[in-house]
Amino acid sequence: MSIPALELMSALRSGRSTAPRLTWYGPDAERVELSGRVLDNWVAKTSNLLQDELDAEPGTRLALELPAHWKTMVLALGAWQLGMEVVLDGGEAELLATADPAPAAAAAGSDAVLAVALGALAMRWPGDLPSGVVDYAAEVRSHGDFFMPFVEPEADRPAVRGADGTTYTHGALLADFAAPRPAEQAGPDEPERVLLRAEDGVGPVLARVLGVWARDGSVVLVHPEVAVTERLLADERISAA
Repeated sequence: MSIPALELMSALRSGRSTAPRLTWYGPDAERVELSGRVLDNWVAKTSNLLQDELDAEPGTRLALELPAHWKTMVLALGAWQLGMEVVLDGGEAELLATADPAPAAAAAGSDAVLAVALGALAMRWPGDLPSGVVDYAAEVRSHGDFFMPFVEPEADRPAVRGADGTTYTHGALLADFAAPRPAEQAGPDEPERVLLRAEDGVGPVLARVLGVWARDGSVVLVHPEVAVTERLLADERISAA
């Protein structure tokens, strides 16, 4: 059975596959742009890492203790197309993805911990890691660009538990969790290029990203330290903010 996350990834890697889908502006003049094809490659590699190295399967929970960041979006998509549950409310989970893999965090009830270096050019974690912690940046690149689940995901399993504890199933991920297009935005025939602010938090950003992608649009995600100038809006051809 197909689930919306798998259908979304199929859409992103076909059609306008070379068009920008996710652009990130971070500190120190970071700019990362992922086309649909490149985004799909990152997501496939992430799903393969979760499945092959961490024994994740449909129903496995992944806690995202990360800021709203392009790598956070990739990790969520990688988990969803595997049929996993993404935990945003700080609750218990078998797997933990964190930018602070200190021993205390790594021992917070998870079976495995992913250390996620957030620097744009980070090829590995900058420093030593606690024993048993997986270096996401160092490991993910070695995995395949095509993902095939060992176990078929099920639409009625939980897909995300929001910050308020509300749970949405995989079948309802795009219908109920994804944010709808605001009524004041441009008509449905006009392409969306939407500005999102990381300071809004992981849950709201994920919901808006999914909604925009489901409508075949693209997003520009900016770090709180990045000034949103008229030049940035013009250069990125932002249609909604």
